[in-house]
Amino acid sequence: MTSIPALGPRGEGWVLLQVALILLVAIVGALALPAAIEEWLSSWPVVAQGALLVGIGGRVVIQAARRLGDSLTAMPRPRDDASLVQDGIYARVRHPMYAGIVGLGLGWALVTLSLPALVVALVLAIVLDLKARREEGWLADRYPGYPEYRSRTHRFIRGVY
Repeated sequence: MTSIPALGPRGEGWVLLQVALILLVAIVGALALPAAIEEWLSSWPVVAQGALLVGIGGRVVIQAARRLGDSLTAMPRPRDDASLVQDGIYARVRHPMYAGIVGLGLGWALVTLSLPALVVALVLAIVLDLKARREEGWLADRYPGYPEYRSRTHRFIRGVY
């Protein structure tokens, strides 16, 4: 069992934090967008990297959601009728959806050249890491094969973390 708080029977508090931070990254970045557009030509390498992160993050989120199918839930506690998915993108990382969301947030901050959005995206990454750790406690309690799966895959980035 993990020492990270549940924040609700199914982890509802984690979802609220996640949604609030995603909205904050989006809004703060959008507020910076008019000024960023004027700087895009001189800052094109940063903007291009941000756009690439947005594209990769979006693709990862879509792939992960499709692979989860009926097991998909925003809550960190698995649904009663869910199964442990270990193939597809989940054969490479345990939490690709969280990794994709972080990629989207970081990419948006770079595209909008917004330091405040970047800071919020980094806070989002920390919150999603904590949410993933809380989720892994519930997954280990629920699925006997989870510890072995955890030992052979990384949390967010294959070969890194």
